[in-house]
Amino acid sequence: MKILVVEDDTQAAAFLVKAFGEAGHNPMHAADGETGFDLAIAEEFDVLVVDRMMPKLDGLSMLKQLRAEGQSTPAIILSALGEVDDRVEGLRSGGDDYLPKPYAFSELLARVEILGKRSGSGDSDTVLKVADLELDRLSHTVTRNGKKILLQPREFRLLAYLMQNAGKVVTRTMLLEKVWDYHFDPQTNVIDVHISRLRRKIDKDYDVQLVHTVRGAGYKIDASGDT
Repeated sequence: MKILVVEDDTQAAAFLVKAFGEAGHNPMHAADGETGFDLAIAEEFDVLVVDRMMPKLDGLSMLKQLRAEGQSTPAIILSALGEVDDRVEGLRSGGDDYLPKPYAFSELLARVEILGKRSGSGDSDTVLKVADLELDRLSHTVTRNGKKILLQPREFRLLAYLMQNAGKVVTRTMLLEKVWDYHFDPQTNVIDVHISRLRRKIDKDYDVQLVHTVRGAGYKIDASGDT
């Protein structure tokens, strides 16, 4: 899922962006409500994660303006204000969910993925499967034929994106944008290195190879063996 994190606390924002990325999602950060509003209008997101108290434009005002513009992207509000009246105000301002601080990231992740699924996000499935390969976003586990496979965070995110597009060719540009958050080509072999690592971990001990290179086009994951 593509997630917009609107949070003025740089440390909290960095944690959320890193954690959502490690969970296989594609997070983007806005440091204040005005920037968050502009991004939410200009780009398509599956879920908005919005801090309530922010400079320039607070989270509730941001959501009210978005809803007034007809923007219906699901939003979860994060706030240190956790009384019933505070939660009701947040929901009436356009929030779809409200999570008081402090919170466990595992709970936030579960709530965000539920919101993404309600919104009809194409990549919001909690469990992805290709043949006997299975990836679980919530538990952050990967198994093949029931055997657990240990992946680094970036490998997990790469595999999740390939599995979301199972059977389709994924270009290098798509991978750079969706997995590495690059909007330019850094002219490195970073993709090839990570694909090679995935192959060793996923295909090494199996007759059926799942990760394929499509010459001159990109990569794909499926069980057909066709390239």
